Amino acid sequence: MAGSNGNKQKTVRDMVLSLGLIGLMAGIIYLFIPHDDSEPDIQRVDYRVELLTARRAAAYPVAAPEGLPNTWKATSVRFQGEEFDTWHLGFHTPDGEYVQVEQSTQKPSKFIDEATQGAEDTDRRQEIDGRSWTRYTGGRYDALVHQADGATTVVAGTGSFELLTEMAQALKTE
Repeated sequence: MAGSNGNKQKTVRDMVLSLGLIGLMAGIIYLFIPHDDSEPDIQRVDYRVELLTARRAAAYPVAAPEGLPNTWKATSVRFQGEEFDTWHLGFHTPDGEYVQVEQSTQKPSKFIDEATQGAEDTDRRQEIDGRSWTRYTGGRYDALVHQADGATTVVAGTGSFELLTEMAQALKTE
């Protein structure tokens, strides 16, 4: 029995040495393998063709921004006309937030819920370029909502209401 205690000490010592060696190797690998902690470069999409197509096909005046600084990157675009005429244009803002323009002829309550991902009407109105927009908050996105010309326009995203307002001010229909 006396020899078994020495074996236990040797086993524990070997385990500690092995863990130390593994830790040392992990540290060396971490130092010598390149890693980039910066944000990935977000690719800009050109939405001009889809915008022209949507403006010809949609039953309402399709809105898109004009005059936004080049630091706003369009990242996603689509027009779907199967069930409802639905226009989507997504942007990465200069401060790393996301802002989207959504328009549709779908029933407003359902469309607003989907576009804002659950935001609620705050009953606060905001005038932007002579149009009345309603503020929505509480969902995944905050939003500005405008209803006219048979369609609902939603400017929504993770950005502040100042960013959403900047996008709404830039929207033009032709």
